[in-house]
Amino acid sequence: MKQELLNKYSLPVPRYTSYPPANFFNESFTADSYKEAIIESNKQNPQHISIYIHIPFCYHMCYYCGCNSQLLKDKNVVKEYIETLKKEIRMVLPLLDHSRKISQIHYGGGTPTSQPVSVLKEINRIILSEFECIENPEIAIECHPGYLDEDYWNDLINAGFNRISIGIQDFNEEVLKASARKPSRMAIEDIIHILRSKGISVNMDFIYGLPLQTPESFAETIRKAISLKPDRIVTFSYAHVPWVNELQKNLEKVGLPSVSTKNEIYETAKKLLIDAGYKTIGLDHFVLANDELYEALQTKSLHRNFQGYCTRRTTGQVYAFGNTGISQLSTAYSQNAKDLNTYMSSVNESKYPITKGYILNKEEQITREVIASLMCNYTVSWSDIARRMNISEKEVRNALNYNKEQLCDFQKDGIIEFSEDYITVLPEAAPFVRNVAASLDKLMVNNEKRYSKSV
Repeated sequence: MKQELLNKYSLPVPRYTSYPPANFFNESFTADSYKEAIIESNKQNPQHISIYIHIPFCYHMCYYCGCNSQLLKDKNVVKEYIETLKKEIRMVLPLLDHSRKISQIHYGGGTPTSQPVSVLKEINRIILSEFECIENPEIAIECHPGYLDEDYWNDLINAGFNRISIGIQDFNEEVLKASARKPSRMAIEDIIHILRSKGISVNMDFIYGLPLQTPESFAETIRKAISLKPDRIVTFSYAHVPWVNELQKNLEKVGLPSVSTKNEIYETAKKLLIDAGYKTIGLDHFVLANDELYEALQTKSLHRNFQGYCTRRTTGQVYAFGNTGISQLSTAYSQNAKDLNTYMSSVNESKYPITKGYILNKEEQITREVIASLMCNYTVSWSDIARRMNISEKEVRNALNYNKEQLCDFQKDGIIEFSEDYITVLPEAAPFVRNVAASLDKLMVNNEKRYSKSV
């Protein structure tokens, strides 16, 4: 990738894991708005139910983390939080149409595996006793391998999880030390053997752009991952947002890779993965050729919600539980209170713990479809969007910040191809897909909100 393009397009833009991004949420969206949005969601598509469970507690705080998490200190507070979480679930489930089916349950954090498996199993039981599931639902959990022994891994399987995401971040222990990340307690090979023997799907998660990482060192990490052949390998780009998490300033003391070095780290890893038979999904996922995500990509039907990349089969409206959890409904977003005490006091007073949210107007719903198509499939067709939403192609373009001069500039730089009906991001320019999406976003015009850089 040419250095001048890196310099030109390495700009702060949204990650577009949602549209609009979460920093557009506002406090005019209340608990009453949330309840009304849930009831309305029963009549909206997608009809499947996707559940997110937030466990904020961590044994130790990693410097790079941008998530809402806190140290696992007072066991009484943790116990109270879990009971409150279950109460919140019981407050919301009766509002959902019980003829709908669950397609996903995802545990994130924090560190979900900071909790005994018995706690996780009970939460699964509460949810799954109320609803039927689609065929082959995804029941997934993010795991920190630094604290888990063989019994814990086996117990997770018995608790009903069928996809395990192992947060390795890097196999290089010097990189982990600089990032305050504890390495795996067990040999990763042994963990994989346990999970494979029970037919569990395995993700391995890595972060690139951390201190001390080089293209050569990260290549060694990826080679080791490839040798273990997990179903999916994820290479997250480190997002430096010290205004969100002050701990990230510790990484500045060691030194972060330059933009060009970070890009070389990614491109080196990508080539190794592709040469090994993995297929590229979106910006950061690599999957085996028989993965349903790759099958969806081939038909340009890959989708994404807050749980990550998914297919139209597995996607659902997302109902989130726990502090800072974000629900992603068809026409609205809502976010729970971030502060632990505020969250718990609201729920224990039988109030929905909502602090902010967003209701999408028609233009924003159209823009969301356009950006989702670009971010997932690297292409968007106005006629396809128009057909899916039962509107005209003119309405699609009018909803966007459609600037032909800007598109011509992208095309001149070798970022996209476009015509009157479509925009396609070229394979070698995939890291710039966020820039293309942002150029179409009316909310980005004169926008002074802060974002991580695209590359």
